[in-house]
Amino acid sequence: MNTTAPETEHTPETVASLRRRTREFIRDVVVPAEPVPGQRLDEDLRAQLQQAAKDAGVFAPHVSAEYGGQGVPIQWWSEIFQEAGYSPIGPSALNCMAPDEGNMHMLELIATEEQKRRYLAPLAAGDVRSCFGMTEPHPGAGSDPAALRTSARRTDDGWVIDGHKRFISGAVGAGFCIVMARTEATEDAEAGATMFLVDMDHPGVRVGELIHTIDRTIDGGHPHVYFEDCAVSDDAVLGEVGQGFRYAQVRLGPARLTHCMRWLGLARRSLDIALDRAERREIFGSPLKGLGLAQELIAQCEIDIATSDAIIAQTGELLARDPKAGSALSSIAKVHCSEAVYRVVDRCIQICGGDGVSDGLPLAQYLNEVRPFRIYDGANETHKWAIARRASSRRRKAVEAGAPYLGDAVIRDGGH
Repeated sequence: MNTTAPETEHTPETVASLRRRTREFIRDVVVPAEPVPGQRLDEDLRAQLQQAAKDAGVFAPHVSAEYGGQGVPIQWWSEIFQEAGYSPIGPSALNCMAPDEGNMHMLELIATEEQKRRYLAPLAAGDVRSCFGMTEPHPGAGSDPAALRTSARRTDDGWVIDGHKRFISGAVGAGFCIVMARTEATEDAEAGATMFLVDMDHPGVRVGELIHTIDRTIDGGHPHVYFEDCAVSDDAVLGEVGQGFRYAQVRLGPARLTHCMRWLGLARRSLDIALDRAERREIFGSPLKGLGLAQELIAQCEIDIATSDAIIAQTGELLARDPKAGSALSSIAKVHCSEAVYRVVDRCIQICGGDGVSDGLPLAQYLNEVRPFRIYDGANETHKWAIARRASSRRRKAVEAGAPYLGDAVIRDGGH
């Protein structure tokens, strides 16, 4: 498996230029086209905005030029994705929205040439959408992927997939799904999980009940999806049989981080709204911006945005050098940013008072958009559990290797 991104010709200067053009496109073209808070982006408008993004040369920043993108290396994605995220529909306009963005990244790294032609090319062009079939009803896979219950059994002609998935973001109207299924050991592979590329119009696929959530920006909702005697050929296997969990980390590490990038852009938009409000709103005879309580809220927003920006940048650079270590750090980034962004939007609502919780300003909808991120891509509590385990393991190994043990209290004689 090649997990190294394709070579690019980008430099800090070209990325800065792309960022400026993306900023202009989002503010001049996308923001005026935003739907009323609480409504979803219309498919026809999405197509129009994507064509405009192509014409402006800002489309699909994360995809290689071979597939119509801008070919930006992962360590610089944040600069562009934050600009896209300044509008809730910006990532859809630029075709860098979840789950498509994560699927594109993984397909470009591990798909065969034929799979890239059939699935990556139309996805990167915005001609189709996709979904990722991992989460299942309890007691199946959710925050614990090892609980995976969907299975794929070997046949003479390929594989037959059976299982029930839930909360499959983007499934309504998607062209295909990357399905995670448990597979038994074969002559060539150990038992484990395997990824399959399955067309959503396959007779063995059924999109079921919708799950109504508070967020609106992900096209295709979050429905149940059923795989019932879903027969596929060997060509449907993505990567190697039994290596699905390994590939999932290739996808999920960057995907967690790009969520942070997009939502940080929306946090910046929220703060701009609050700062403009504080500039002209007077209360108790003075501008709101001059009151200590408002200054505290604004300062804490600045701190949360700056620290989130820093950890995203550090994680992006590490993912470029060492994907495994970068994936581990992305857990820390995901927890920090999802909570920090929520705090920023919440404070901005407070600064704007009653209008903040109305649909006269978009802040209440922003809060609905960012709140699920503390659950999506692994609940924060699951990430904290893994982060703590890695910290304990790291320190235990250091002590075993000779580092001094520091946990014993010193007994002092007579208090001297």
